[in-house]
Amino acid sequence: MMATGTADSQARFGQSVKGLLTEKVTTCGTDVIALTKQVLKGSRSSELLGQAARNMVLQEDAILHSEDSLRKMAIITTHLQYQQEAIQKNVEQSSDLQDQLNHLLK
Repeated sequence: MMATGTADSQARFGQSVKGLLTEKVTTCGTDVIALTKQVLKGSRSSELLGQAARNMVLQEDAILHSEDSLRKMAIITTHLQYQQEAIQKNVEQSSDLQDQLNHLLK
C-alpha cells in the first residue's frame, strides 16, 4: 500500500508541477506579448517624432521662402510707388503744357 500511496503522491506532485509550469509559461507568454506591444509602440513613437521633425524642417523652409518673397514684394511696391509718383508728375506737367499750348494758340 505504501508504494501505491507514494505513486499517488508523486502523480499529484507531477500534476501540480505541470500546472505551475503551465501557469508560468502562460504568464511569460503574456509578458512577452505586452513587451512586444510596448516595443512596437515605442518604435511608432520614434517614427512619428521623425516625421514631425521632417515636417518642421519643411515648414521652416516655407517660412523662410515666404519671408524672402515678402521682402521682394516690399521692394517691388516701393518701385511701383516711385513710378506712380513719376507718372503723376508727368500727367500734371502734361496738363500744364496743354494749358500753355491752348493759351498760345488763342
